[in-house]
Amino acid sequence: MQMSHFTAEKKANIFKTYGGSETNTGSIEAQIAMLTERINHISNHLKNNNKKDFSSNRGLMQMVGRRKRLLQYLSHKNLTSYRSLIEKLGLRK
Repeated sequence: MQMSHFTAEKKANIFKTYGGSETNTGSIEAQIAMLTERINHISNHLKNNNKKDFSSNRGLMQMVGRRKRLLQYLSHKNLTSYRSLIEKLGLRK
């Protein structure tokens, strides 16, 4: 059984792409990108014959809420960065 779908290289790549460098794990953009990856992974888990996995569903809802709050913070602090991040991640049609 696989513990985590994130490898160290994948995490480093996300932080490098969205946070500026591999060590900038605290940037809002990198955190949002990381949450988006986890949300997509758990969404696929729930779609593929795991509809009754309620604990994962609850965790998914918590992550969506956390991402929403971070996006709201980013939109108030830096609107251009917010818009470019949404475009890159493919959020909000």
